[in-house]
Amino acid sequence: MRGWWFVAAATIVLSSAVPVPGDAATPAAKGSGLPASQDSAARVLETSPRHGEFVDVALPSGGTPIRTWVVYPQRKDKAGVVIVIQEIFGLSDWIRAVADQLAADGFIAIAPDMISGFGPGGGGTDSVASRDEVVKLTRELTPEMVRERIDAMRGYGVKLPAANGKVATIGFCWGGARSFAYAAADPPPAAAVVYYGSAPDSATLLAVRAPVLGNFGSDDARVNATIEPAAAILKKLGRNFEAHYYEGAGHGFLRQQAEREGANLKATQSAWPRTIAFLKKHLK
Repeated sequence: MRGWWFVAAATIVLSSAVPVPGDAATPAAKGSGLPASQDSAARVLETSPRHGEFVDVALPSGGTPIRTWVVYPQRKDKAGVVIVIQEIFGLSDWIRAVADQLAADGFIAIAPDMISGFGPGGGGTDSVASRDEVVKLTRELTPEMVRERIDAMRGYGVKLPAANGKVATIGFCWGGARSFAYAAADPPPAAAVVYYGSAPDSATLLAVRAPVLGNFGSDDARVNATIEPAAAILKKLGRNFEAHYYEGAGHGFLRQQAEREGANLKATQSAWPRTIAFLKKHLK
């Protein structure tokens, strides 16, 4: 596939993977950095000037609270809230660094450890000995459990004194699929961003009300095979859905920026400013 394909409501347009003059991503790029790669995430967290803290967020059903990383922007007015939904690898340094970048871009970022309570001794990601076990525990989360946890983050976020009452989701891989599905929540979030996450089933798609932005590597056939059918359904319903495919980029490009001979970095340089512009539009 050459270039990326842009899908919005009823339109498909071929364009470049790099921001060009007039591109909606270009203005945001001037005032925004990029999220850390997996190799620089720990250093970014250590040197960040922003206030980040772990909090425990209660679940309505009771049980173990959700350990959650919250980062605040440095601004005078109230900010929109972005819930950062982890990859299948848990609440990693990389996810926390993405949250930090969202705060740098002006949002309150809330990143829950979705497997809180399921690790040894009732712990979460930090209590698990291996990445394989984190993956196993994440896969065992049911849709109902995921929904309850995101709902809890949303309830917590809108009550923060520094929040403006608007909430969006952003997710990556496993979390990208969950962000897409949460666009069908009732009431819907202000917006949902999907990074290389599969589309939900058709019944869930019929309930989508939130605007959705999708960012996908062109070389990610497994995920991308679910997107065009979803786009067709959302187009028929008249929903606000944009899907961008970045040439030569693979799955996980935002985290693995050094891979694929520069294609992943180019995808990041285009996708992230586009993401920030989209969030600013819907969370202002």
